[in-house]
Amino acid sequence: MGQNASVDLEAFRWLLTEPGQRLLARAGEASADPLTDPLRAADALRREAAPGHVAAALTQVALRRKAEEKFGDLAARMYFTPDGLEQATRFVVAEHRAARLQAARPESVVDLGCGIGGDLVAFATAGMTTAGVDLDPVRVEVARANLAALGLGGAVMVADATTLDLRPFAVAFADPARRTGRGRSFNVEDWTPGWDFVETLLARDSCVKVAPGIPHELLPDGVEAEWVSDHAEVKEAALWSGRLATTARRATVIGAGGLATLTDEDLPEELPPPTDELPGFLYEPDGAVIRAGLVQAVAAGVHGRLIDEHLAYVVGDEAFHTPLARSYRVIEELPHREKSLRLALRERGIGRLTIKKRGVTVVPDELRRRLALTGEGEATIVLTRAAGKGICLRVEPF
Repeated sequence: MGQNASVDLEAFRWLLTEPGQRLLARAGEASADPLTDPLRAADALRREAAPGHVAAALTQVALRRKAEEKFGDLAARMYFTPDGLEQATRFVVAEHRAARLQAARPESVVDLGCGIGGDLVAFATAGMTTAGVDLDPVRVEVARANLAALGLGGAVMVADATTLDLRPFAVAFADPARRTGRGRSFNVEDWTPGWDFVETLLARDSCVKVAPGIPHELLPDGVEAEWVSDHAEVKEAALWSGRLATTARRATVIGAGGLATLTDEDLPEELPPPTDELPGFLYEPDGAVIRAGLVQAVAAGVHGRLIDEHLAYVVGDEAFHTPLARSYRVIEELPHREKSLRLALRERGIGRLTIKKRGVTVVPDELRRRLALTGEGEATIVLTRAAGKGICLRVEPF
């Protein structure tokens, strides 16, 4: 990982001293008062400390507030860098990974490219002996401070992950950087460390976090790929190797009700074929399920079938609540062609329209504008294909 120019190393180290902690507390109190003018507050703080130290304190206060989305209550005690926070795993996902890793009872885990230490915190909280390395001295200092602030053990040092002897560690974890000077890259050749290094890790007991869009054909034999979503948003794919791999493909869905998981072992031998009959219910599988190629397993779980053999919608005649898919009751079939659809929606007094689509070239915002609906009612429609032909279904969530 490259140098982090946005946080000054010496100023950050001073922030960890007793005077620095007092300044950080004062900066937090000033920022917490909505009636306080930020510029006047900063000026007042500069009368107590050097401008660089004040800037470091205010930066941490702002980053802690921003980090609450990922780290919850822990954010108030942690330290961050702007890009380190952006790249950090959402903590509920890191906790899932740590819990799964702990179930294998490894003696130790090394985080290769630990960033600001979010995964280190999850590993250490789960009770594992933890070590982390990173090329960036600022991130190493921040990761070390986070372990200390949360009362957790673990060693962190500046080192090149690709040159380390990993034999002393039971498990290696890596989250390769996927950014170039042009921004985020989905090409494995642009990763740091590169795909060749990842392949060496996957020859032993390892877990490697990768982009959700990783091609299935790139995955080595014997490696488990797990796609993880949090509250219906796909966050990552994780590759598990060695004794950590338990299946080929897995989808894990984290939501308000807890965690649900599905594997390729849940795939049915066959499903009923798609038909043009109007279904009673429609199911929209979670993105992690779709990425993992396990839509047919959801169909089997709701006693349903695919709406079309090439599309990730499931239909059936029984009502199910499942954390693996959004569930809709099918109210009626509407005309698929735009002119007839407009007339049908106006007849029903629809003015606010949610448009879902799959397998068709419609742009929802453009279609909504062309329909020009003005009624008082609202509706959700699904534009898709069934048994190869275009259809429009009016649905409601349940």
